[in-house]
Amino acid sequence: MDVAGVVGRARQVVSVMASPALRAAVFGGAPTDDRTRAAIGSFDWVTDDDPDAPVLGRTARELQRLQSAAAVLEFGRIERMPVKDVDRHALSVRIVELVFERLGRDRAMPEAVLNAAVGMFAADVSVVRRDAVDLGVLTRTDDGSVYRFVAGRSA
Repeated sequence: MDVAGVVGRARQVVSVMASPALRAAVFGGAPTDDRTRAAIGSFDWVTDDDPDAPVLGRTARELQRLQSAAAVLEFGRIERMPVKDVDRHALSVRIVELVFERLGRDRAMPEAVLNAAVGMFAADVSVVRRDAVDLGVLTRTDDGSVYRFVAGRSA
């Protein structure tokens, strides 16, 4: 499943439904300006006549899958962390939160276990781990062999 495509298409449909001008152009054949025509032209679910029901039907089914417990299986691992500190920090914190939510918030976690768990979410394990320590979300023993989640410090 192309998660970004599915969510992008759903956002387009919601935008059309929320905008009287777009709604009238897509569903009512109202005259459009260049900007509206360009927007509608980028929608893969609009044909010359009507919305493409099979495409919207597939999108609806894919959105249902994304709302299920199995949705996590649809997402790949993060291969590149954001460059901006604020974005990377937020992502690193969320990854560490997820790891400790799933494996136990009060658990002392050996570095190898933490690395394996973080590695399920992100390729650059050391950046995630270092960000979490620097931000006070994780503490580690002096030798760096064991990590603990710091309750109340997550973003």
